[in-house]
Amino acid sequence: MSSIDIHDLDDDNEYFVGTCSHVNESLEIDKSSKMRVFWLKKRRKDGVKVLVAHVEGVPKGFIHLMPIEISPWGPIGIDSYVIPCIYIVEDSHNLGIGSKLLESAEMYASEKGASGIVSTTYFHNYWYMPAQYFIKKGYQPLVKRSTEVIVGKIFDESFSIPKILNPTYKYNKIDDKIVVDLFWNTFCETSIIEANRVKKACKEFGKDVILNEHLSDIKYVLTKYQIPRGTFINGIEHNWGYEAPLDELKKIIKLELGNLK
Repeated sequence: MSSIDIHDLDDDNEYFVGTCSHVNESLEIDKSSKMRVFWLKKRRKDGVKVLVAHVEGVPKGFIHLMPIEISPWGPIGIDSYVIPCIYIVEDSHNLGIGSKLLESAEMYASEKGASGIVSTTYFHNYWYMPAQYFIKKGYQPLVKRSTEVIVGKIFDESFSIPKILNPTYKYNKIDDKIVVDLFWNTFCETSIIEANRVKKACKEFGKDVILNEHLSDIKYVLTKYQIPRGTFINGIEHNWGYEAPLDELKKIIKLELGNLK
């Protein structure tokens, strides 16, 4: 049985966490990692916590948790802690890492006086935040919309059920211009990469493109629009399921410019 130890975010594992385990893959990932780690460290004073699982001394997984009031990923609520992300490298599944990370996160949230701990999860066949896994670990489905479900563990009777994000974005047309609305956050490595690509693509078209940035790190922005991440070009959302490809972004903007003529 492999030995699993839980560590706080530190100098030895922050690169692993910042890159979501994609170490030494690209300068683009490394750059986003630095921004991500800076944000995580800066928000420690506000209750942000990163727990890292080491197996035989090597980081193999991590979990994020933070007060729901400051989470740039949602959901909307009060007095509870939220787990926006838990990740375990593929070669270390079935070692019990997830269980140990969840137990440590729950203990930390309870010690901080939270009324409960919640997470936005999904009924899908994908590694990212699977609802079935959390339910198996004793989390109760609280709110469901299509495949999206908020799950949680309630610590005391003061717990208030959070609300699923309900996007309120509306496209504001500007004649003879391409309008790009970029929603992003510094918590997510892929969101940082996408934001940088969107900004680079827009810059290449100069004054023909109006770029509106909406940073969901700012609670007012997340509460108003309820979109932690998204790229809208002339009101149409473009989502690839991963970081927006730079060439595709430029292709779409160029096509939209052609439609204006």
